[in-house]
Amino acid sequence: MGNDNKSLIRRIKAAAKQMPADLVVKNVRIVNVFTGELMDGDVAIADGIIVGIGSYEGKETIDAGGRYMAPGLIDGHVHIESSMLVPREFAKVLLQHGVTAVVTDPHEIANVAGTEGLDYMLKSAEELPLDIFVNLPSCVPVTSFENSGARLEAEHLLPYYSHPNVLGLAEVMDYPSVFHAEAPMVNKLADAQNFHIDGHAAGVEREGLNVYMAAGIRTDHECVNEQEAKDRLDLGMYLMIREGTVAKNLDALLPVVTPKNAKRCLFVTDDKLLDDLIEEGSVDHIVRRAVEKGLDPITAIQMATINTAECFGLKNRGALAPGYAADFVLLDDLESFAIHEVYKKGVCIVKQGVLQERYFSNEGEAADVLPTSLTKINVKDAALTSFALPLSNDQCRMIEIIPNQLVTNGIIEEVTVKEGEFCPSTDKDQLKLAVVERHHATGNVGLGIVKGLKLKKGAIATTVSHDSHNIVIAGTSDEDMRIALQHLVQHQGGMVVVSGQKVLAALPLPIAGLMSDRSYGEVYDNLKSLDAALAQIGAPAHFDPFLTLSFLTLPVIPHLKLTDAGLFAFDSFSHISVQA
Repeated sequence: MGNDNKSLIRRIKAAAKQMPADLVVKNVRIVNVFTGELMDGDVAIADGIIVGIGSYEGKETIDAGGRYMAPGLIDGHVHIESSMLVPREFAKVLLQHGVTAVVTDPHEIANVAGTEGLDYMLKSAEELPLDIFVNLPSCVPVTSFENSGARLEAEHLLPYYSHPNVLGLAEVMDYPSVFHAEAPMVNKLADAQNFHIDGHAAGVEREGLNVYMAAGIRTDHECVNEQEAKDRLDLGMYLMIREGTVAKNLDALLPVVTPKNAKRCLFVTDDKLLDDLIEEGSVDHIVRRAVEKGLDPITAIQMATINTAECFGLKNRGALAPGYAADFVLLDDLESFAIHEVYKKGVCIVKQGVLQERYFSNEGEAADVLPTSLTKINVKDAALTSFALPLSNDQCRMIEIIPNQLVTNGIIEEVTVKEGEFCPSTDKDQLKLAVVERHHATGNVGLGIVKGLKLKKGAIATTVSHDSHNIVIAGTSDEDMRIALQHLVQHQGGMVVVSGQKVLAALPLPIAGLMSDRSYGEVYDNLKSLDAALAQIGAPAHFDPFLTLSFLTLPVIPHLKLTDAGLFAFDSFSHISVQA
C-alpha cells in the first residue's frame, strides 16, 4: 500500500472519529469563505489536511481563545525578485503576514538568465513552508525593442508544464503579438490552452480585450480605473486588484466591487519592495485597507483566499473545510486582520508573532555557487561610457513620472542646452536618464530625460529595471552617473546612490543583479541606508525613487519609456527621438 493510500485512510478514519486527529483547534470562530458567514466548531486536522469541523478530539489540542480562524492568504500575482530576496527569505517575510501561498512569475530572472533562472527559482522554492506556484514567463524578452539576457520560446517552456508547481503561462504583455497572431506567441498560447494564462492588458480598451479572451487569457492586473475594471469583469476576466509599492490601484478599483461580482475579484501585490513588505505587509495589507474603505471583512478575506484559489484551480487551497490544506491564520480581530498565529499544513510557523526559524533550511544560497548566467554583469567599457545627449534645439520629449503609478506621461518641454548637449536642471526637475545594456556587452546606451524624480544632486542607479534588467541610471551630472555605473559593474549588480563622485550607500544584488544572498534583516538594514542617502540628495519621500526608476524602462506600459535602444513610445509601439 502506497504512502498516499495510508494518508488517505488516516484522514478518513480521523474524519469518522475512528481515530484521533493529529491536531484539533477548539474555541474558534471560523471564517466560512463559501457562505460568507462565521461558524463555530472544532477544526480537526490529520496529515496537514482539515478532516472535519464539528466536535473532535485529537492528539494535540489548541484552545484558540475565541479568536477568528481564516484561510491562509494567497497572493495571486507577485514577482519574488522584486523583494530582492531569495525564495527562502521571501517566505519568511510573507508567512509573518499570513500568506501561505503565492503565484509567481519569475520573468525578472528569466530575462537575465533564461531557463537557468527558471531552474534556480523552482529549485529554491522546494521544501519551504510557503507554497510557491509558478506561471511560466510568456514574454522573454518583453519586446524586440530592447536587449535582454535571454530568449524563451515555446519549445523552452514546454517541458516545464509537467512540473507539479507550474500552473500555466504568466502575464502576456505583448498585446500586438497576440493581436496579429504572430507564430512565436501563438505557439506559447497553444501549449498553455489546458493551463491557466495570465494577462497584462495595460491600455487595452474593451473591444481589444476580446482578443485576449479568445486567446484563452483570463486575468488582468493592469487596470487603473473603474471603467477598465468593469470592462474586464463584463467580458469574463478575473479582476486582479493590485496594491504594490509603485502601482496602487485599490482606491480606484474598489468601488467596482459588488456583492454580485466580488467572486471574480482578487488581490495581488505584483511588485513590492522588502521594506514595504515588512512594514505594511503583503495581501494582508490590502485586506486591511479594503476593510477600512468599507468592504465587508469576510468579502475582503474571500478576495485574498478562495477567489484566488478558484482562479488558478488550486482545488484544496483557500478555504477552511474538510479536504482542504490546513493553512490558516488565527486572528485577534477580523476588521483589522490582526494576526496572532500562522499555520501551514497544521504546523505553527508563526507562534504568537514569532517566526519559527527551525522550519527553514539553513543551507545558504551564496552567489559564488551559482551559474555564471546568474552572476555576470557584462558591460562594455563602463569607465568610458558616454552619457552625452546631443541636441539641435531646446524642445525635447521627456518622461513625466506619475507618483505611485507604472504609467508615465510623455511631455514636451524647453530644456537647457550647453555646447549642443542637454544639461540637466534641478530647478526645472529635468534629469538625465540612461539605460546601459548589461547582458551582451553591446555598448548600447539609451539616453533620455525624466521629470518628476526631483533629485537635487548626484545620481542613482540599479540593475533592477523591468523587464530586461539592463542598468538604469538617473542623475544631475554625467560624472556621478558614471561612478554609479562602475560601482554596479564591479559589485555584480545592485542599487547605488552617488553624490560628489562618491558612493553614499549601496545594496549588492549578486544573484542576477536582482536578489541578495543575505538574510531579509540584512537587506532591510541596507535599504534603510539607501533611504538615508536618497534623503541626502533630495529625493522625495512620498514615492520610492528606485522602484519608480526600475519601471521607466518597461516598454509595454503607457506612455513613454526608455530602453537601451532609446526613447520608446507605447502609443506607436516604436522608438522616437528625444528631440521634439
